[in-house]
Amino acid sequence: MFDVAGEPTRAGSKLLADEAVPATLDAPVVRRLRAAGAVIAAKNNMSEFAIVATGTNPHYGTPGNPADRARVPGGTSSGGAVAVVDGMCEIAIGSDTGGSVRGPAALCGIVGFKPSKYRVPTEGAFPLSYSLDSIGPMARTVKACADADAVMAGEEPQPVEPVSLNNLRFGVIQGTPLSGLDSTVGERFGQALTILGRSGCLLSDEKIAPVDEVPRNQSDLASSGGAVAAPTALIVAEAFAIHEERLVRRPQAIDPYVRAALERGRAMSSADLIRTQRARARLVAAMDLVIQRFDALIMPTTKIIAPLFSESTTPEGYAAKAPLLAANPILVNFLDLCAISLPIPRAGGLPVGLMLVARNGHDRRLLQIASAVERLFAA
Repeated sequence: MFDVAGEPTRAGSKLLADEAVPATLDAPVVRRLRAAGAVIAAKNNMSEFAIVATGTNPHYGTPGNPADRARVPGGTSSGGAVAVVDGMCEIAIGSDTGGSVRGPAALCGIVGFKPSKYRVPTEGAFPLSYSLDSIGPMARTVKACADADAVMAGEEPQPVEPVSLNNLRFGVIQGTPLSGLDSTVGERFGQALTILGRSGCLLSDEKIAPVDEVPRNQSDLASSGGAVAAPTALIVAEAFAIHEERLVRRPQAIDPYVRAALERGRAMSSADLIRTQRARARLVAAMDLVIQRFDALIMPTTKIIAPLFSESTTPEGYAAKAPLLAANPILVNFLDLCAISLPIPRAGGLPVGLMLVARNGHDRRLLQIASAVERLFAA
């Protein structure tokens, strides 16, 4: 996804592998990581053009989830999460437009951080959505993510001191973020809340109006007459603008699921896009007022555990599973917030992620809270 001098930027695409010329410069985030002493070991596999939430790639194959190789790793930064868990690297970076860092981190059992969009430059990263693209790290610990994030943002890394959880205000978002949870996610999320409740923090169930007003897909946008915004509609509209020429020239070279998403963008009118952007601006402002009442909001990172390849790679299976992987993370991007996914403690079974969400620009405070929760979960 990122330009590395001397190498082509394939973005998981066979089409770009055939046509892309080697990058002349490192992307700013790569350049900053090198300058801080990081060793760029390799590029990781990913979903083509950073679109498929399951993490699958028909051109180069898909790495199996380290917790169960018969299951998908999550997308779109699939290879990055697997590489961290398998010990191939200490830190992986990816773009996060609707959960592409947090989703794989949750399904593979590590930490994934999505910063406030403005903090980390996206130049030199192959775009998906100019409006929603963010750049974030995945690692085994909050500290490693915090260090990488600071470097990529052009800041000096500082120790992330865990805050006291006593009397912190956590809002557990009710409604759509908790609908459709599978039994494992529902049970483990409840266990995580129980652990948090014993720490002295203040947990409250909250109906968050801006969250409830964000519909899930383009059909919602059409049925509402464009009165409310849809994150996926904004993504596919901008992605279509990026890939229109490729769709015309070599459509069969593109992953069918990716191609279908891009075609949805073709179907959007300019009026739909403008209404979506204006509605988003209104909801971002409304959410900023609401979230000030809390130290963090809480929800499951994904609504389901990692699906089996066999149940998520057919058209019907993908249509059923992918929305459940992306629904919660994409809210954060659309509402212009920052968020981190932490693995919920488990004695066995498959990983489940807990997502802490904070106000735009409050990244460092969120990392300090996440460090405290991480320590609590490890006790």
